[in-house]
Amino acid sequence: MPTRIESVPKPGLAHRWGAFVAAHWRTVLGGWAVLLVACAVCVPVLESRLRAPDFTVDTAESAHARQVLADHFPTIGAEQDVVVFDGHGRSVRTPEYQEAVTRALTAVRTTHDVSEVLGPFDGGPINLIAADQSSAIAIVSLVGTETRRGAIADEITGKLRRISSSTIYIGLTGHSPQQNDQIRVGVEDTTQAEAIGLPVALLLLVLAMGALVAAAVPVGMAVAGIAGAYGLIFLLSTLLHFDTLVLAVATMIGTGVGIDYSMFLVSRFREELAHTGIEDRRAGVRRAVAVTVDTTGRNILASGLIVMISLGALFVVRVPIFRAVAGGVAAAVAAALLISLTLLPAVLAGLGHRINAGSLPARFQPPDTRAVRGESRWERWAATIMRRPVVFACAALGVLVLSALPLAGMKFGLDAGVQALAEQPSGRATQVIEQKFASGLLAPLQIVGTTRADGPLDAEQARRTREFFAKIGDDHRIAQVLPETVEGRAVATVILRIPFDSTDATDLVKSLRADARKIGESDGPVLRIGGATAEYVDFGNEITDRSALVFGLVLAASFIFLIIVFRSVLLPIEAILMNMFAIAAAMGITVAIFQWGLGENILDFHSRGFVQVFLPTVVFAVLFGLSMDYEVFLIGRVKEIWDRDGDNESAVAAGLAHTARPISTAAAIMVVVFGSFVTAHVLEDKQIGFSLAVAVAIDAIVVRLILVPALMRLFGRWNWWLPSISGKRFPVRRRRVNRKVFLLKPEKADRM
Repeated sequence: MPTRIESVPKPGLAHRWGAFVAAHWRTVLGGWAVLLVACAVCVPVLESRLRAPDFTVDTAESAHARQVLADHFPTIGAEQDVVVFDGHGRSVRTPEYQEAVTRALTAVRTTHDVSEVLGPFDGGPINLIAADQSSAIAIVSLVGTETRRGAIADEITGKLRRISSSTIYIGLTGHSPQQNDQIRVGVEDTTQAEAIGLPVALLLLVLAMGALVAAAVPVGMAVAGIAGAYGLIFLLSTLLHFDTLVLAVATMIGTGVGIDYSMFLVSRFREELAHTGIEDRRAGVRRAVAVTVDTTGRNILASGLIVMISLGALFVVRVPIFRAVAGGVAAAVAAALLISLTLLPAVLAGLGHRINAGSLPARFQPPDTRAVRGESRWERWAATIMRRPVVFACAALGVLVLSALPLAGMKFGLDAGVQALAEQPSGRATQVIEQKFASGLLAPLQIVGTTRADGPLDAEQARRTREFFAKIGDDHRIAQVLPETVEGRAVATVILRIPFDSTDATDLVKSLRADARKIGESDGPVLRIGGATAEYVDFGNEITDRSALVFGLVLAASFIFLIIVFRSVLLPIEAILMNMFAIAAAMGITVAIFQWGLGENILDFHSRGFVQVFLPTVVFAVLFGLSMDYEVFLIGRVKEIWDRDGDNESAVAAGLAHTARPISTAAAIMVVVFGSFVTAHVLEDKQIGFSLAVAVAIDAIVVRLILVPALMRLFGRWNWWLPSISGKRFPVRRRRVNRKVFLLKPEKADRM
């Protein structure tokens, strides 16, 4: 039978906070009820504020070109969209067809903030009637902010829907119409993923916790946390630009950490409740809540702070979408922490021993919740690792290195998500354009020619600019070049034959920029290339330039924070190296699935031959923080025993035995929650959900349950080494808190 070891009570701030919440649990529940209702009211307003993903780099060439267009070429507008007409074989020359075109374009022209409309019969510089004479297009120029253009696109789409018929289809596509549809698809994908992930997570919790109520509480806290996260994101939406990608990532992270944090706390509460030794049941419940907050509560606070510290590094990337991801996910983690450290202790205090209601048979109960604790399979697993640490460490490292090998051939690109819109209004219009017109018509390049101070060109500069525009028209990737001059400044709208988000298109932008720089030598014109493809190129360059800084900030901040938490130098180094191995392995598998296309049929996508350019940086920042959940939870429990007992081997074995079940359960839940997003229609959501799910599985199984215990066994007392400053060693405090810890039998530890 395990030996019970009592520690001397020494209440700290966390212990007192837990006791306070337990004593005033009704007030806390009432306050949270009001807050959550307010957050729920904010959700529809937040969804109405969602905008298109903003990949613009603040100081990039494409951003400068966009500003020049807005300032000096008002007729072009801030955006050009396309009205599509498809007669299903009926000729555009029939009276019925021409009447439909006239009605549609009249409706578009009378829409506020539409600056110009070029119809198929207006005789413009570009042929707007398809070769089969059954389809036609019109070019629509919009002005205003991005939010305003989205509203205009919705208004025009509604007008055209009322004019469209079964014989003549009329629809709108372009940047804003597509982004409006992507927002709708993204919200639907997030709702669908939650509908899949939460029920499966509840089932896993029932099996892991061995009681229905104990399993339902973490799911309820996760739902409350998501509501709280949406409330915080709503407040931040006045400062930051949020889109459906941010909402999807925040939802998956918030759900995962919300369930994990709550499950860890509920598990510790039930353990303390089973061994409280106090006859007064209410006093025993209050003490169990206080000890739970003082121990596991400290650990989840540390892990949550590490997640937010890691996310903070994304702010150095000068792209709005990175700031939005960092802010949105940080809000989700902050909400999960607030719920876990305030609402959940109040719920536990209110439930008391009813947390065990709906218990499964005894054989399904966690050993720590039993009054008499026998040897578990996790104790036997810990003993096995302690006996052969070198074998297990080498095997785990071999798996990680093998999984990371595909990284050697990783390629980057940026998929605009057009494939996900096939069933949406803009998607149908896009299909007509791709089949019967130049596929790059929806997002042309725009080359702006000015002086270095954005002034008008002189005669020589204008001549060089015209020659450049004429020369690029011979490129086989370009369908047409449409030059225009306004007050001495030149612009060329370049329509591509290739998809605007393809690698061929980005290669074209790079070659055009190289040629433009040569034209600008010797006091020549300054030719700036803008448009969606150019923005993607600048976005990729910014990520490449800033990734090393992001990685360095995350590593440095995490190292310092972990030294403070663990009071050790070696353990933070181990944690950082193991995290990097796990992330590399996860990204390697992601490359094999999405770049090589090994999972196309299973996951229902078409490989573009690359992974999203922002994926490694975002996944690194998010996962580096998330993986610390298990590290802090495992090492925190080991340190409890080490601080009290001073026996490294026994502490590692007992810490692993106590935490392996909740860690494996938490990882399984995270995998389910993140993995549910592979059902999304948008490719970037699939890639993020898949990579996070794989990384969590690798981190929990290979790293935390095998590699970390094996290395800690090998390093022995060096795990807890802390160097001295000015010849005086930092004190390693043996902190005693008001709790009971159950260790393996001494004779069993000796055999390890």
